[in-house]
Amino acid sequence: MLHRRFGRTGLDVPVLTFGAMRIPPEPGEDPDANAARAAATLRRALDLGIDHVETARGYGLSEELIGRALREGAVRRDEFLLTTKIPPMETAAAFREALEDSMRRMGVDFIDNLDIHGINTREILEESLRPDGAVESARRAMDDGLIGSLGFSTHAPLDVILETIETGAFDSVNLHYYLFNRRNLPAVQRAAELDMGVFIISPTDKGGLLHRPSARLAELCAPFTPIELNQRWLLSQPAVHTLSLGAARPEEFDAHLAGALRDGPLTPEEEAAVERVDGAMASLGDTYCSFCHACLPCPEDVHIPEILRLRNLVLALGMEEFGRYRYGMLAHHDEKTGERTGGGGHWFPGTQGDFCTRCGDCLPRCPLHLAIPDLLMETHGLLSGQAGKRLWE
Repeated sequence: MLHRRFGRTGLDVPVLTFGAMRIPPEPGEDPDANAARAAATLRRALDLGIDHVETARGYGLSEELIGRALREGAVRRDEFLLTTKIPPMETAAAFREALEDSMRRMGVDFIDNLDIHGINTREILEESLRPDGAVESARRAMDDGLIGSLGFSTHAPLDVILETIETGAFDSVNLHYYLFNRRNLPAVQRAAELDMGVFIISPTDKGGLLHRPSARLAELCAPFTPIELNQRWLLSQPAVHTLSLGAARPEEFDAHLAGALRDGPLTPEEEAAVERVDGAMASLGDTYCSFCHACLPCPEDVHIPEILRLRNLVLALGMEEFGRYRYGMLAHHDEKTGERTGGGGHWFPGTQGDFCTRCGDCLPRCPLHLAIPDLLMETHGLLSGQAGKRLWE
């Protein structure tokens, strides 16, 4: 497995990281069977050279299952680097207590990299940075030899990500950035300028449900799979260091290996495949949304750019399953009361397109002069009817 220096952390990370968010029990799974599946998946990752494991306190029993695999000898602590993620707490003492509890769960005395989990708004950033807050607590833990480096994970708007990077408080960033969603490129570039580690969140799942691609997308990416092309597009950028792979069982690594075995710039054949994808987007003509976010804020909290990005993917690339999956995570009208319900909170904010009142506030701000209300209602018709939620909501 190829490895890269993880920015100024100095850690030598594999280009694929084992994201352990999917090893907790599946519905009806026996606890011992779950532990065996988790240990076997972790063991397969390490055997493949994927020797960076990323988890979080919020990922169900993930930390406990890693601890059990270590305790029962399925893996050894010296075989892998470890990242876990902890959200901000009310006090530095509470954060330290959570950190020590996570370490007890996993049975470890050192965490190579700790992320402040979910700096998704400016308010959460301020909470993390205030005196007696999470960052201060984490720095004390570093001084005490419990943590090697400090990063942050984020689902925030680009401006908040950049503001967080500019604080200088963090050594790495864990963010969304994909072939099919390039919005956060400025954050990746700025992190590189500051020698920060760059970790890409779930490029197969959040990047487009690429393990179940549409026929249209598979055709455009051929002779590469969409997983392989997305990975190569990401890893051809030196600023990107590692991609999360959230396997639930040992065989789920297989589809990701080809895209992680080659280094360097895209080949002419890979570039041609990317150009075909971009050309399909261009075929949307004057209804294509560039995802610039100039249309926000919306008085009804409609997540206009995300909804129109999903429209792009559905109409140009046939990615309807992904579109429904993500659209269903936005707040929607309750079928019985008509009131706003659901939604992903600060992890995935905003409402569905039918909240639009056609007030027109967004129209003069759109540089492409899109008929935004009409496109929102069109997309709602394409994608509505499937309420969704985050995996660890």
